Amino acid sequence: MSKAEIISEIPKLSHQERREIMRSIFQAEADAQTLTECDRLALERFQMLDVMEAEDEKNAAR
Repeated sequence: MSKAEIISEIPKLSHQERREIMRSIFQAEADAQTLTECDRLALERFQMLDVMEAEDEKNAAR
């Protein structure tokens, strides 16, 4: 499978499947620890944003 074929299939994957692939790629890199830490921090921030958006939606419905 070519790189282009792999990349074209990525949007068809679930969020969880994409995260698993990303973790595998991070582990293959020389600075895997740094990339893993960046990924962890990004996930935390996205979860915080999800909570904030849910609160905004709840407040807007009032």
